[in-house]
Amino acid sequence: MDRKTSYRDGEIIPVQIAANTVIYAGNMVCTNAAGFAVLASTTAGLTTVGMATEFIDNRDGANGDAFVLVRRGKAFNFANSSSAPVSQALIGKSCYVADSQTVAATGDIVAGKVLFIDADGIWVDI
Repeated sequence: MDRKTSYRDGEIIPVQIAANTVIYAGNMVCTNAAGFAVLASTTAGLTTVGMATEFIDNRDGANGDAFVLVRRGKAFNFANSSSAPVSQALIGKSCYVADSQTVAATGDIVAGKVLFIDADGIWVDI
């Protein structure tokens, strides 16, 4: 039987922010084990969800008191790690979070897929 199914494009999604957290525009965003947005880092248990479209300050709030709009489904430009640099050999493969603005060839938290490398940095599909 036919069904009218609601949908969203999923390119920009609202994600509730973790307590005592600041999210900076243009930085990589992850969710923690409880599903709240935090800046990307090498902290165990994080999952990369995209790039923050805005600055949001939830330092005085509890989990979910604020949300950030996160863009996903695009290629984003991040800095290359100096200690574990992404190379041409990783094109089409996963790269990893070094911090919220930097990706690395190795790590525990997947940032996304390396699409290409140029003078501006590493272009990552998240």
